[in-house]
Amino acid sequence: MSAASQSATTAPSWLRVPDDANALVEKVWPVSASRRDDGVLLVGGFPATTLADRFGTPLWVLDEDEVRAQARRTLDAFRAAAGLHGAQARVYYAGKAFLSTEVVRWVTDEGLAVDVCTGGELAVALAAGADPARLGFHGNNKSVAELEAAVAAGVGSIVIDSPVEIERLAAIVERRGVTQSVLLRVNSGVHAETHDFLATAHEDQKFGFTLTDAPAAVARIREVGGLSLVGLHCHIGSQIFGTTGFQESASRIVELHATLLDGGALPVLNLGGGFGIAYTSADDPTPIEELAIGIADAVARECEVRGIPMPNLAFEPGRAIVGRAGITLYEVGTTKPVSLDGGETRHYVSVDGGMSDNARPALYGADYSARIASRTSDADPVLVRVVGKHCESGDIVVDAEYLPGDVAPGDLLAVPATGAYCFSLANTYNYVPRPPVVALRGGEARVIVRGETIDDLLARDAGVDHTPGKRMDMPALSERSETT
Repeated sequence: MSAASQSATTAPSWLRVPDDANALVEKVWPVSASRRDDGVLLVGGFPATTLADRFGTPLWVLDEDEVRAQARRTLDAFRAAAGLHGAQARVYYAGKAFLSTEVVRWVTDEGLAVDVCTGGELAVALAAGADPARLGFHGNNKSVAELEAAVAAGVGSIVIDSPVEIERLAAIVERRGVTQSVLLRVNSGVHAETHDFLATAHEDQKFGFTLTDAPAAVARIREVGGLSLVGLHCHIGSQIFGTTGFQESASRIVELHATLLDGGALPVLNLGGGFGIAYTSADDPTPIEELAIGIADAVARECEVRGIPMPNLAFEPGRAIVGRAGITLYEVGTTKPVSLDGGETRHYVSVDGGMSDNARPALYGADYSARIASRTSDADPVLVRVVGKHCESGDIVVDAEYLPGDVAPGDLLAVPATGAYCFSLANTYNYVPRPPVVALRGGEARVIVRGETIDDLLARDAGVDHTPGKRMDMPALSERSETT
């Protein structure tokens, strides 16, 4: 069925029939993405077919140059915006978006600090050689052991998230005889225009203190001799476009900041991250320079109204640094037209990964794009749904996209903008091993996180006989699966 005959009931209102189902939407793909004369997708100068043959599929691919360039651009933008008002800015890379020792080295090389949320993320950052003084430690349920590790490592700042955490830290710093810098996470009450699961500054949720409860928490922190309160922290959500929400949140947080100054200086205001990227042709992300100026101007304006000096600013972008730099490569396994009520047809394209390597569509209905990466086609575009191989009807990779109507088993499919929250949220549902991560730079493609094998998964099963020399003979699943 041609695209023209597809009814609006199966296609979302934002999705338009493309003039060319092979064309790459520029804002969605890595800057280095293009097509070779034979139609093969190139990323960082590498043919997608070569990457798939060498490393197998599914495969996460990161353009290192793009990650580094976006890190520099973001840092420059916020430093320049803050500098217009005589303030300084620090940018923390939000490790939860994608964390590996190599990525930590890339962003710290480019001048960013790093934000971690668990003991595991802290361990990765330290293993990468990050300066502990340039680490921030988040999390709504940091254990005593995690706080002990952070203080012992000399983490630059810990973001306090609950009254219990104040007391845990108080005991730790007293026992160790040290002083630890902290910030207090505050919910501004601004409801970001994003999915409910991504909005993190409304009052009825697990993170931080309300504006009403924050003063008492600040008073308690200031009673503890070993805790040095350096500022407030607020994060309103993720995948946000525009500056309106950030500006309103800044207004409320600066008001609280001003009322607390009588008790002592608060040199830092951390306004979090959450800056959106384009996943589809319908997305229109705000340039980081515009965001930086809008937010810094809002803080400066609120401080001027209250007659107080502007604090130094801190930000925590993650997705905005790595999201666009990543793609995922899959191999098409089956295609199937499914007849729907009213005579419509939905074309299902099944790939060799799914919700194990990209959980975002299943978690909160995230939309993605896709293109055939191994060739071009003159076939009319058809509306497809790209799905995974897992035992869930919600195992959807791309809910709606137009691909050439001759998409077929064996085609290589590329999904862009998967650099953030795909590797991080990966799982082994149905005992599907997690793919490797390959970085591209300077004519070299190298594995920065090894892929798992079925043997890796069986190694954790206590019911398997792990006696040396004894192993279960597993049939080779495919030639590609063994090349990771």
